[in-house]
Amino acid sequence: MKNPKNTLLFLLTVLVLAACQDKKTEVVDLAILNANVIDLESGEVTVKNIYITNGEIKALLASDSENIYKADSLIDATGKYVLPGFWDNHIHLRGGDTLIANNKNFLKLFIANGVTTVRDAGGDLTTSVMEWKKQIANERLVGPTIFTAGPKIDGPNATWAGSLVVDNEADISVALDSLQALKVDFVKLYDSRFSGELYLKTIEETEKRGLTVSGHMPFTVTLDETINAGMDAIEHLYYVMKGCASNEAEVTEKLKSGEMAFWDAMPSLMNGYTDSTAQSTFQKLRENEVFVVPTLFIGNTLSYLDEVDHSKDPYLNYMGKGVVKTYEGRIQSALRSSEDARKNRKALNTFFGQLAKSLNAANVGLLAGSDCGAFNSYVYPGISLHNELKAMVENGISPLDALRSSAYNGATFLHKSNVYGTISEGKVSDLVILEGNPLENIEQTQNIYTVIKGTQVFSKEQLNELLESAAME
Repeated sequence: MKNPKNTLLFLLTVLVLAACQDKKTEVVDLAILNANVIDLESGEVTVKNIYITNGEIKALLASDSENIYKADSLIDATGKYVLPGFWDNHIHLRGGDTLIANNKNFLKLFIANGVTTVRDAGGDLTTSVMEWKKQIANERLVGPTIFTAGPKIDGPNATWAGSLVVDNEADISVALDSLQALKVDFVKLYDSRFSGELYLKTIEETEKRGLTVSGHMPFTVTLDETINAGMDAIEHLYYVMKGCASNEAEVTEKLKSGEMAFWDAMPSLMNGYTDSTAQSTFQKLRENEVFVVPTLFIGNTLSYLDEVDHSKDPYLNYMGKGVVKTYEGRIQSALRSSEDARKNRKALNTFFGQLAKSLNAANVGLLAGSDCGAFNSYVYPGISLHNELKAMVENGISPLDALRSSAYNGATFLHKSNVYGTISEGKVSDLVILEGNPLENIEQTQNIYTVIKGTQVFSKEQLNELLESAAME
């Protein structure tokens, strides 16, 4: 009779070997080998192998570890740098039915520039955007993941077409019911016609419904009031500057009485900036986890429309005549401005760069957003996100913090950190492989070797072809 202990040992050995054999032969779709993986949380760079299957990161292993996966496709990333696909946290898909094709064409430009996710901060093409979202998710359309606000909320006679009007308290529920029926990803508030009281009540109602809300801010309310109401992100720096000014209360009253207008308030608020007030404001933003979207690049671009000739910009070839025509409004406004207005705008632009640096130093969460789209002159989809990152660094923000403000902070803001924002097991395989290290030179974000969007892999050659296919008449 056989020794039962030996029999048991034999069976256990067979099971272990079988398990090892199964482990060694596990098949994945893609392996990225010997990559310098940038950890946006720690800032560390380590050489790893990344294994991807079904559009998710299956494993992240040291490059010298035992190879337990068999990949259908391989990418040798030796000497290259990998980080999450870029997020542009403030874009616009808009311009009416005649510009639907132009906006759809923008989607190629994002992918060609490694932008795998965008936050559409309000527009008038919601039906088309929702369809594009589905097609992109099903990989039937090349484009970034779109998180959209749908129509903006504003007051009567709103500036932007398609906006939902709030003229009384009952309108707030109607607007939010409409947005929830559309299944938008967040709520965007504008400030051109909004009364201060209804603006604050709208924020409060979004919070009651568990919705994420971002927006501008009427100058008839204070930044403290906006934060207290539950605002989750401030779009642009005008409103943060207001909260950093020692004369904010005085300026607010002048706006309420009609004694002062929005642009007239800018020099007064800039001159009223004090470090003590600013630090208190930064602390409140930080403690309430309110993000700020600086949009530095568009500010610089619009501030110098009177000096810079954009007629030879390569990206004009991708905009189409319809979009280029929408640029005329801002261009003509800049050219008609008085000399004092031009100087004030440029001074404000410089000030905003300093303010963004101070916000970052105070650990206020920043979101990199380009504000690209129709009507925003010469701020082009895709490439402008890289220009925004560059502008942050030029104003004293570290390359690591600039990179965090894209995918990492974007995912945090929209409560999507469980699937986006870092290179980790179980997360969506939206990745960018760069030829150089963006932590040493932020312009390396444009030196793209490969873009991976879910199960789609775009080589440098394919990205160039995608860019060429985006040319429009």
